[in-house]
Amino acid sequence: MLARLARFSYHRRRLVVAAWVAFLVLAIVGGSAFKGAWSMSGRLPGTDSQRAYDLLKAEFPGRAGDEGAFVFNDISTDPPAVATFLQKAAQVPGVTSVENTPQIAPDGRVATASFTLENTDEALRKSAVKQVKALAAPLKGHGDVAFASPWFDEQKMPSSEGLGLLAAVVVLLVAFGSVVAMGLPIITALLGIGIGVSLISVLARFMNTPEFTPQMATMIGLGVGIDYALFIVSRYRDALSRLRPPEDAVVEALTTAGRAVLFAGCTVMISILGMMLMGLNFLYGLAVGTSISVAVAVAAALTLLPALLGFLGYTVDKLSIHRKRPAGQTRISAWTRWADFVQRHPWPIAVIGFVVLASASLPVFSLRLGSADAGNNPKGTTTKTAYDRTAAGFGAGANGPMLIVADTTDGSAVSTAKLAAVADALRQTPGVVMVSPFRANQSGKAAIATLIPATGPQDKATEKLVHNIRENVLPSATSGTDLTVHVGGMTASTIDFSDMIGKRLPLFIGAVLLLSFLLLLMVFRSVLVPLKAVLMNLLSIGAAYGVMVAVFQWGWFGSVVGVTGGPIEAWAPMMLFAIVFGLSMDYEVFLLSSVKEEYDATHDNAHAVSAGLAVTARLITAAALIMVMVFGTFVLSDLRALKLIGLGLAVAVAIDASIVRIVLVPATMELLGEANWWLPKWLDRILPHLAVEGAPAPAPAGQPLPAPTSVDGGDPDDERVGAGQH
Repeated sequence: MLARLARFSYHRRRLVVAAWVAFLVLAIVGGSAFKGAWSMSGRLPGTDSQRAYDLLKAEFPGRAGDEGAFVFNDISTDPPAVATFLQKAAQVPGVTSVENTPQIAPDGRVATASFTLENTDEALRKSAVKQVKALAAPLKGHGDVAFASPWFDEQKMPSSEGLGLLAAVVVLLVAFGSVVAMGLPIITALLGIGIGVSLISVLARFMNTPEFTPQMATMIGLGVGIDYALFIVSRYRDALSRLRPPEDAVVEALTTAGRAVLFAGCTVMISILGMMLMGLNFLYGLAVGTSISVAVAVAAALTLLPALLGFLGYTVDKLSIHRKRPAGQTRISAWTRWADFVQRHPWPIAVIGFVVLASASLPVFSLRLGSADAGNNPKGTTTKTAYDRTAAGFGAGANGPMLIVADTTDGSAVSTAKLAAVADALRQTPGVVMVSPFRANQSGKAAIATLIPATGPQDKATEKLVHNIRENVLPSATSGTDLTVHVGGMTASTIDFSDMIGKRLPLFIGAVLLLSFLLLLMVFRSVLVPLKAVLMNLLSIGAAYGVMVAVFQWGWFGSVVGVTGGPIEAWAPMMLFAIVFGLSMDYEVFLLSSVKEEYDATHDNAHAVSAGLAVTARLITAAALIMVMVFGTFVLSDLRALKLIGLGLAVAVAIDASIVRIVLVPATMELLGEANWWLPKWLDRILPHLAVEGAPAPAPAGQPLPAPTSVDGGDPDDERVGAGQH
């Protein structure tokens, strides 16, 4: 099938290129015309905080939004100005409630007034934030106000796409040694990103899609788009050194490297779509949208790229920047020498690699999911200022108030005394500083109170307090009454989100591992090869998790990265696993497909491992370097969450492409020998046959060959001389 697709794309190259350009134009126009609204909040089905939110939305609509607070530095300097500000802020569209009487701290210097922003209309909320900031400007020097709400911080995504693209150009230029060859992966990746992001805009019309989905899809699409084109173009250039007609070179590139790209793309999509198993509807659009970006990248690599190669033919190496070597001169490449070294010393190399990764993974056992509070934000931000003022005036717990929401629908005779008894029970609970009296709504169907804990929002003690209140205090206090009481608010919601992620993360990881194992089992016709691939990927991800815990939770080298210790964002391990596992499988498929091709041709495991590593190591290193530089730019962000995911992704990809793919995989394959390719006969009979590599066509007899090419513009024999010498 891929051979027919290659020949069609080659012969109908004008039609194929025109179709892709038309697809891009239609996608952009359609994305603009049918763009949906981004999902600004997500539900936590089955949780107590979600039930509290639903009750608030029905009975206290003004409080069912994003909570925040105005924090004044010294309200006594100009009380009328502060009162006027609160009155005007309450009238701003998008601000659903404002506490009109500030709460003054015992020291008399700090005062706070809570407010709520609506959380369904992004444009309205942004407009409200802008207007409130303008209203606060006259207070400078007269009760300076800081905002305890993340929407008032400047939230800018780092320009990773531009920096990543620049890094890709440099790396590809060095790797290919040709300006023309370098441009092919860039063109296909950019076209794929343009189409993918436009389709995601339409997807938001039908599925809950987070606002950051286009950035995530762009980041992943740029990486895989360049990776896939890099692999196919490299194989095409290699084929030109043995095949005169460019058409045959295109067919070989697609039937070998193209198959690897197809299955690598499938593993990435399996990994990303696995996020839907978390049962959180606001992740569905993210998973599907990012998968669309990957699917477009695969399609472009398998159709658009062969068409472009058809236009270029032998000129793919034009504008070379490498010094040409005299004809007939060859040398053994560094990667071949490294492969031979690994195969001469497999045991010590495997042990050292395993110990390094296992040691880096040890901090995972201390992983605590949660959400860093505003106290971890950079100094100078309004949320950090508000947090510090509030903690100094009222205590750390005042930064994480909880809403106690009572459902009184089924108790028409519910007395104020019963609600007061619940409030008293909460006040007597260790770890609780203050509980306000319950306030009923006009219909009498619900009542709310505010609870202030003794500890901050991200403190472990606060998490224990929430569970104690739900499991012990409230059931005891409401026993024998018709009251149903829930604990809600941002702090409680964050705890519920962390608990939900923690419970479902093993299911997500297990499902992705199983599906990936089955796919690789069918592709490589081996039990140990896919099993080893899955275990190796877990090692690299575990090491990345360990680095995240050490830096962001324990605070090691925090000053270098610009962070302080706190919990790991609950979504980060899930997101990191989905992205890194997919990318790791890319590199695994690229490496093993070359090894499998050599093994099928020679049935010599040692030669196959050495030759496969020599051919793909440079490609994997170049591809990984691009990804590390793209992800690394996130560490430069001011936002802790972006630093976290950026460092985790960069470390994971770097470890995978170096220690795992270049060290552990060849060492373990050498140790296992022929057992690598063991497959029970009964299993071989029932498994579908999916060949990841096709046999390259021989060079046409009696025809002169073009000048040799390789991935770095040098002699292709560099990759093969010494292969199999041990």
